This record gives sequence, C-alpha cells and structure tokens, in this order.
Amino acid sequence: MPTAIRRAAILGGVRIPFCRSNTLYADLSNLEMMTTVLEGLVDRFGLAGVHVDEVTGGAVVTHSKDWNLAREAVIGSRLATSTPGITMMQACGTSLQAALGIAAKIGTGEIESGIAIGSDTTSDAPIVVGKRLSGRLIAAQQAKTTGQRLAAFKGFSPGELVPQPPSVAEPRTGLSMGQHCELMAQHWRVSREAQDELALASHAKAAEAYRSGFMDDLIVPCAGVWRDNNLRPDMSLDRIASLKPAFERSEKGTLTAANSTPLTDGAAGVLIASEEWARARGLVPQAYLLHGQTSANDFVAGEGLLMAPTLAVSRLIDRAGLTLQDFDYYEIHEAFAAQVLATLAAWEDADYCRTRLGKAAPLGAIDRSRLNVMGSSLAYGHPFAATGARIVGLLSKLLATGGRRGLISVCTAGGMGVAAILESARA
Repeated sequence: MPTAIRRAAILGGVRIPFCRSNTLYADLSNLEMMTTVLEGLVDRFGLAGVHVDEVTGGAVVTHSKDWNLAREAVIGSRLATSTPGITMMQACGTSLQAALGIAAKIGTGEIESGIAIGSDTTSDAPIVVGKRLSGRLIAAQQAKTTGQRLAAFKGFSPGELVPQPPSVAEPRTGLSMGQHCELMAQHWRVSREAQDELALASHAKAAEAYRSGFMDDLIVPCAGVWRDNNLRPDMSLDRIASLKPAFERSEKGTLTAANSTPLTDGAAGVLIASEEWARARGLVPQAYLLHGQTSANDFVAGEGLLMAPTLAVSRLIDRAGLTLQDFDYYEIHEAFAAQVLATLAAWEDADYCRTRLGKAAPLGAIDRSRLNVMGSSLAYGHPFAATGARIVGLLSKLLATGGRRGLISVCTAGGMGVAAILESARA
C-alpha cells in the first residue's frame, strides 16, 4: 500500500468516428462499438494479451441484455480475459466518472491500470411494450396449459401492441433537455446569434483539427467510417440563421438543430495507469488526472437542468487551490451552445456566485480563445456515455504538446455535472 497518493497518468485515448443516429452505424450495437474502441487501444498501446486491472464504463441508452456490457467488450477484445469489466452509468458524464474512479483507485494503490470507456447508440434504442401487454406475455410464459396461455390474452386489444420508445424527457418535469436548455437561455439572456457563432466556431476548429492531422491517432475506423459525419466544414452563419427553433416554436425559441448536438452513435476510451505501470511498458504519459468533482442541483425547482457543472467547477478549483483563470485549456461539453454560454455567464454573475456558489466575488471570465480549441460536441456529435472519454483523450493530447493545465466540465441529465482537472506530464 503506497504511503502517499500516486498520480494517475493518462497514456492516451482513442475513439471511433461519431455518426448521426440512423446513418452509418445504424446496424451496430453498443457492444460492437465499445469492442472496436478497446481493440484500438490494444493496437495503439501494445495491449494484446495484457492484463488491465479494470475496464470501467457503459452506455446510457442500452438493452437489458447489455447488463454486463464492459465485461463482454473485454471478452470480445484481445485484452487478457483476466481483465475485469465494470459496467456503470452517470448519463453524459459516464466515461469521465469512470476515469475519475480509475484514477482514484490508482492513487490509493488498489489498481495499476484501467480503461475508462463509453458507448451509445440511439439507432439501436430498446423498444419495449406497454405494462399491460408485458404482464400478459409473462403470464403466458408461466402458464402450464394451453388454456392458461389463452386466458392470459383475454380482453386483449390491438392498442396494446403500440411500442413505447425511450423517453427523452426528464421524468420529474416532463421536459426534454432541449426544452430545459431553452429556459436556461431565456434566464441568462443568451441570444440566438451568440449560440450560432459558437456552433460555427466549433465546426471550424474541429475541421482544422482534422486538416492539421491532430485527430489522426485519436480516431480508429469503424464500419468503414474514418471521420465524424456530423462535421460541417462548409457551415456558414447565414445557413445556421435560416434554421427554425427546434424546441420552442414561439418567438422566444433560440435553440436549433445547428446550435444543439444531434442524437449520435459512437464510442470512446482512454488508458490510465500508474507511472510505474507505464514505465514498465515503455509508455509515456501525456497528462495526469489530478482532481474530479461531481455535483447536482435542484433543477425541478428551476435551477437549470444543465447548470450543475457551475457548482462542480467551483468546488473543484477550491479544493485544487486554483482560480478559474488558471487554465491553458477549457473543455466545456457543448450539449447545446446555450449551455456553454449560460455556464460562462453564471461564473461572471456576482449574484449567482454569491447565492449558488457561496462566493464573495464572481469566479470571473475565461479567455475564450482557450475554450474548446479543437472543437467540441456541436461539431463532433455527442454519443452520451462516450463524450467524457472523448474529451479526456483530446485534452490529454493537447497538454502533451503544450500548456500546463486543462479544465473539463460536462453537464448531464438529472441536473448533474462532472468536472475534472488535467495537468500536463511535461509540466
């Protein structure tokens, strides 16, 4: 048992290209995509037959048969079969939360290595039957005679055959995430123009990341796909401005298909280890995962469904002894352009910082030129559970090439936020 907390080294991450749902990955499952990412990590880091202490992650939209998703992905890869798989989920923060858990275990000496991973597909969403038909089917299955089976369907009506697709609404409010974010945009007076400009910038920066070769070792092909199919290098403000609001049809509506992330299929993973484990295999750390924080708010009472990251970041930087300005890179997940802009506005707002964050003064503004410098979810897409690992992999590579410290902020369903601090291994 180590006498001090050890640093958890991020050795690198890979992901498959992200694709809009019901397009190029329409026939793929979460298991197939997650296994492809594990195989990409095996190839990049020479892990064929190697025991990794745990693979942790999961999916948000998943079938009941995938209860052991992470372990099944391990078995389907070339990792040693002695590698455990732990399936977990925290909405859009899933793979970042997995990375934080792995880092904590490395820090205390419980494990030496781990892979944080996430996969999601809404192309393969589970479609279930209603409760009444479900009860009939169970009764028929348990019946011992033909008469009992027929009796289970007494009074059956064709309407019971109507399937129930997964709901995109928050159970406590009945509102979709987009509808909640519209309320946030109105509260923080986030304009349609500002949202569109942020979306345009995300696509431009992501396109440049591909053009420059930055993405080359972060992407592994899948099903013949080599590049995210949501990315629009030719996007213009005029084209974005022509789109109609997607969630609020009145004149108040500002969120559109362009400044909101689309439903996306994809998977991502990141390899994390102790420095000793990395050194023994000749692997060079890119960054260290030093601090993490999860927070939640009372969104049901109107605090803003996607505003919990403001709380997480505030607590995180307090524990780390830092200010909001002490970062070279800011990776704020672009679930919606309005969410990013509302978050930035809240950190600059004296009343919000006093009443919600307990601060005597605002956290302040950040240098926007350091925000999502390689593009983010508006351009790449957002397969829910995969986004955290995508961001960790991208930011750790950024820190390996320059800069000292990076901040990650991810909003999630259920009024939660997950935040983390990465520090360059070069520092």
